Amino acid sequence: MQKKLILIFMALVMCVMVVFTAGCTETGNENATVEILYTGAGTMPGLLATGQIDGYINWQPFIAVALEGEIGKVVSYSQDLPPKGTWTDHTCCVFGANSKALENPDAAASLSALMILGNKYINDYPDNAAALTADWLFSSQNMTYGNVIVSSTDVMKTSIPTIKFSSEITDSWLNSNEAFIQSQRDLGIVTAKLASTTTDESAALLYDFGPYDSAVKQIESKTFVTPAATSTISIGYLPSDHDAPLFVLLKDWEYFKSAYNCYLKPVTEKTGKITDAELYINGQKVANVKLIEGTGGPQLMTLLQQNAIQYALAGTPPFISAVDKSTGDMGLKILSPLMLEGSGLVVSTSSPANDWDGFVAWIKARSAEGKNVVLGDPQLGSIQDVQLKSALEYAGIGYVVKSA
Repeated sequence: MQKKLILIFMALVMCVMVVFTAGCTETGNENATVEILYTGAGTMPGLLATGQIDGYINWQPFIAVALEGEIGKVVSYSQDLPPKGTWTDHTCCVFGANSKALENPDAAASLSALMILGNKYINDYPDNAAALTADWLFSSQNMTYGNVIVSSTDVMKTSIPTIKFSSEITDSWLNSNEAFIQSQRDLGIVTAKLASTTTDESAALLYDFGPYDSAVKQIESKTFVTPAATSTISIGYLPSDHDAPLFVLLKDWEYFKSAYNCYLKPVTEKTGKITDAELYINGQKVANVKLIEGTGGPQLMTLLQQNAIQYALAGTPPFISAVDKSTGDMGLKILSPLMLEGSGLVVSTSSPANDWDGFVAWIKARSAEGKNVVLGDPQLGSIQDVQLKSALEYAGIGYVVKSA
């Protein structure tokens, strides 16, 4: 099975190479072309609502925003994009740490256990998780995109079930990471430590699964190891529902205290984001915890390398890039997945496309009319960018990059 998955991903890589060797300017059938506009993830719903783009590929909750705001409809969730089966359980966000944090493996295991338990909570109580995440990210207030106003709680209730919240380390997740590394090599983004590594060599540079393995054993045995006390631990995260495991841990900390006696307790309970907390294992305070909201994955990697934070919830791509380019003594490691999948391709409600085949037919019809479909894309080389371009290439559709 693992060999089959690797063959599938390598076929994808070859497909992506064809796309990228065109110089990211134009590729594919000139008679069937889309225009790609690189723009911020949060700006895409507004651009779609005002007709400046015809659709977009993005991560949640911005797929749910389009649905709840009735400005778009889903053509395909990321795991269903062609080639069929390629993106099942694809990599997205992870829990990672720097080498300073890993000097205390028991603390790393405790936090890994809490992330696993946070994921379990989301799967067991999705509506609660949605409400708590809306509280953290939006203080449960409405989200506004131009004239479109949507309930943040309703958006989260639509978004959360489409994300696979799992910390399990699987062959498909590992293979997805390896395929993504190869795509970054083809893009010229991975050029240093990971430029020519074998799968095993890449794994040695990227991962430390010791804390995860210890966490799983502790959860299964219901016996938690109390780490040596430390002064302060800082955890970086991004304002996305992909980081919901962290949010539910703090917003419903009493549940985790009652169920496991291992929990993150806010110093002050309040609506909205929590910035200061305390880590308790077996009811014993282990550390003060700072929660640092980042502006993007690359920024969190810089903070990890500076030891301004010791742990981070961030995308796989920034970890790969940071490990590839690292030169100092502060190493970075991915400890486990945080969630899988969680992205999608949406089009305007006026589009005739309701599925992938309809999407392809729409693009071809528009191209024939001389009016290309314009799609928003969050970033060159992002997981979503690779997924979109490989799917277009598979369908024989070219693309041009549109100036902002």
